[in-house]
Amino acid sequence: MRIQVNRVEDSPAFPQRVDVVVIGAGIVGASTAYELARKGLAVALLEKGIVAGEQSGRNWGWVRQQNRALHELPLAMYSLRRWGELGQEIGADLGFRRTGCLYVTKDEAELARWEAWNAKARAMGFHNVSLTQAEARERMKGSTTPWIGGLWSPTDGRGEPGMAAPAIVEGAKALGVSLHQTCAVRGLDIANGQVKGVWTERGLIRADAAVLAGGAWSSRFLRRHGIDLPVANIEGTALRTTPAPEVVEAGCVTGAGYALRRRLDGGYTISVPGHGVVNLAPQGIRYAAKFREMMKAKIGKKIQYRLNGQFFNGPDAWGGWEFDKTSPFERMRVLDPAPQQALVDEAIRALVADFPVFSGIGVAGAWAGLIDTSPDLVPVVGNPDAVRGLTIATGFSGHGFALGPGAGRLASELATNETPFVEIDAYRTDRFTDGSAIKRPEMM
Repeated sequence: MRIQVNRVEDSPAFPQRVDVVVIGAGIVGASTAYELARKGLAVALLEKGIVAGEQSGRNWGWVRQQNRALHELPLAMYSLRRWGELGQEIGADLGFRRTGCLYVTKDEAELARWEAWNAKARAMGFHNVSLTQAEARERMKGSTTPWIGGLWSPTDGRGEPGMAAPAIVEGAKALGVSLHQTCAVRGLDIANGQVKGVWTERGLIRADAAVLAGGAWSSRFLRRHGIDLPVANIEGTALRTTPAPEVVEAGCVTGAGYALRRRLDGGYTISVPGHGVVNLAPQGIRYAAKFREMMKAKIGKKIQYRLNGQFFNGPDAWGGWEFDKTSPFERMRVLDPAPQQALVDEAIRALVADFPVFSGIGVAGAWAGLIDTSPDLVPVVGNPDAVRGLTIATGFSGHGFALGPGAGRLASELATNETPFVEIDAYRTDRFTDGSAIKRPEMM
């Protein structure tokens, strides 16, 4: 593995029955298990690989509310509050620091879009600061780019992906959650349309409810049960630098062709925003029409397409499996694609071009990961009509790390038939199949 993730020990005893099984131990699954345990429920948290081994340990580490889709904003605002509470509540460092988020631009049209978003966000109770040209340049002192303005959110923050989900899982275990890694869930045990348990590679666990937080693997898992969920898995690349000076008083910055986060180890995590790869495979081909508008309007020119072994294996492949036989989830424990060297080089080039002080900065490591992306870039969190007792929490479109604590609460409420704490119509599981998908509002 090319990432650094804190390891978590499994629970000693494998359960035969629990109230809820949570499938997937990324940030959303970890947060869901934690919230369910706070309700006093018996919970099993199952992971085919290791805690935070895939995208939850590979993301940028941004924890922001700013420039969210307006449908996501209430969830983002709550999540930021929980990020500030969880460390003390659990008694562990999640790597979270409330050091602000800065966006700067040299594009008049982009600045106008930000201002339009601000007006709507303020009406929803979120407040940040619009920066004048002078203010943007002062915050980016040392930059060579002629910035014309920006946005500054002092309440936003940053976290350490390798620390956060493992810490939340440890907190969940302290409340009685049973954790089992390298234990793939092969499918649901269903009777008369109701979840009765889950089939794992170690046998059956009885339960009346299950939460699927499987990230890039969720759509393939659901197809085995006749549930159609359009998701595009986009492979993104990021890197961490060697220790370097802190030049901007913001934990996260979007600049001229790069996005950066200050790390606790004194370096930076850097990426080229919006760029990635889609591996051509049956799942992507099946759902291509649903992504046409989003790809064309938002990120189409930044995405490359590639044919490789994932056509036959991995989360985007086709084909079924028996629950008493080896499943695709066991054949690929941890998705660990090679980073795109061209994007690593471009991220460093863009950073150094903007801040010459970084000349000579080194690359301490680089990695890639699959981002489960929905057609409208808004998460899928809901209960499908086809299977009672199942809650889906996936399709976070690169926002799952920041939204994890709020998504965990929402999924825990849906799994226990409680009234959701936020409006959930925009997150419905069937919005792409019944023709009623809410179009993503302009935000950036």
